Amino acid sequence: MVKVLIVDDNEQITSILAEYAKKEGYMPIVATDGEEALQKFKNENPDILLLDVMMPKIDGFSVCRQIRKSSNVPIIMITARGEDFEKIMGLEIGADDYIVKPFSPGEVMARIKAIMRRIKSYKQEQQIFAYDNLKINLDDYTAAVDDKILPLTKKEIEILWTLATYKDKVFSRDNLLNKLWGYDYFGDSRTVDSHIKRLRAKIDTVSHDNWEIKTIWGVGYKFEVKA
Repeated sequence: MVKVLIVDDNEQITSILAEYAKKEGYMPIVATDGEEALQKFKNENPDILLLDVMMPKIDGFSVCRQIRKSSNVPIIMITARGEDFEKIMGLEIGADDYIVKPFSPGEVMARIKAIMRRIKSYKQEQQIFAYDNLKINLDDYTAAVDDKILPLTKKEIEILWTLATYKDKVFSRDNLLNKLWGYDYFGDSRTVDSHIKRLRAKIDTVSHDNWEIKTIWGVGYKFEVKA
């Protein structure tokens, strides 16, 4: 059974989401502050987190940072309407997605299902890809160049895997949103641009003379193999 850790200091929100999670066949685990969230994450080993940003004791950003030190578990951040900096910050520190309040509980469940479906499909694929000095391993969600592990987030690894396994194929932003987020995305294509920007910055710290992630202006991105 999929365990969903729901973290929000609003008991009405956690109660509603927990009920919807049960109806979907998930096991909800509830925490109402950051400290409790970290403790339950350690004890319960959940499969996915719904994580509010503004919480007592430890905020959601700090909780996300702590979890990302040891785990690539999917994290959906819950942000306040109109607070773009919260969305950007969440993605910067390793969140897979964000959802804006007020939201539909059905929408949240749809996003959870999409993420779990995507994880299942990745597990069914070949788990190791190698080209030149690049190696991506989906068994442990690592990517290395010249055997040096890159500090990539789960989503950055999924983007790199998708582009690299379809060498020289151009993916539009919408292609990547549909494939990697797995639903009719409620945000916008800047999410893809933000992830690509951070991914490139990390790749550029190592040598990759024979390949690169290239922007095709007005179209999207591709993993380009150089002659």
